[in-house]
Amino acid sequence: MNMLATAARSPQPGPILTTTVAREYVHRAAVSEVFLTGWERTDHDAFRVTAQWPRFHSFYADDAGIYDPMLLCETIRQTFPLLAHAAYAMPMGYALSWSRFHYSVNPQGLDIREEPAEIELRVRCNDIQLHRTIPARMSMHVEAFRDQQLIAVSETRFGCHAPNVYQRLRRGRHDARTLMKTAGASLADAPASPAQAGRPRLRDVVLSQTDSTDAWQLRIDTAHPIFFDHPLDHAPGMLLLEAVRQCAHATTEATPSIVTGLDITFNQYVEFDAACLLRTFAGVASDQTSTTVSVEAHQNDTVAFSALANVLPL
Repeated sequence: MNMLATAARSPQPGPILTTTVAREYVHRAAVSEVFLTGWERTDHDAFRVTAQWPRFHSFYADDAGIYDPMLLCETIRQTFPLLAHAAYAMPMGYALSWSRFHYSVNPQGLDIREEPAEIELRVRCNDIQLHRTIPARMSMHVEAFRDQQLIAVSETRFGCHAPNVYQRLRRGRHDARTLMKTAGASLADAPASPAQAGRPRLRDVVLSQTDSTDAWQLRIDTAHPIFFDHPLDHAPGMLLLEAVRQCAHATTEATPSIVTGLDITFNQYVEFDAACLLRTFAGVASDQTSTTVSVEAHQNDTVAFSALANVLPL
């Protein structure tokens, strides 16, 4: 009698599948704007976070063949809510507020290659202030690696606010959808040219010209799909970082150039319904090859934020 015999096969290892973290964890509405792909705890208050950068992005793009450092900043910004939610049990609906952010990057590590860049962030959280069991404020030290090579370091501090606390903090300014309708006033003045701002498209220019060569007015376009991919009740931090970058480019007139380092302190929220004036000053950096640009933002007779940007010609 013939018998059909089947040989037992040893299980084959399946492919390692990569996805992004939940968009809710990084406070993004569009999945396409989520750059983080995973995280794990490596020690007490220490973490490994992975990310992938696309070879081309509609906003964080660069014609010089290197990744835009603002892409690095957004990747680190996404790490704040990810770890606050996933590692420290911060409930959904909490708001984050930046108080300080610094980064320094090696431009040689930002070259765009044939494959998307795989980034590893080594994060250590410190100076954590808890309200009951949930962080109310914390700092992070971040080291960014690509192919096991250190390409950037960053320091940041931010606050975490429960919805009722945030409403009191904003003093009636927390209705994002209503407030966004008042932002059009900042678009009334003519924008700076894309060449002045160092941007390829007029829509991405966040500066308007003034009567002074060392001052710009902030433009807030609440319909911008990157800065406002969900309703916000104030100008987001990434828009303010972009404004500093554009001020630095306009001040140095270096084309092309890259902001290899930035240090910014946020003193208060930048509101939609009042003019925000950005004053700039340029000086030679200590390395004698780059320029340091100081930017100070004034709104309602108060310094809303101040920043130093290091600009290197390419």
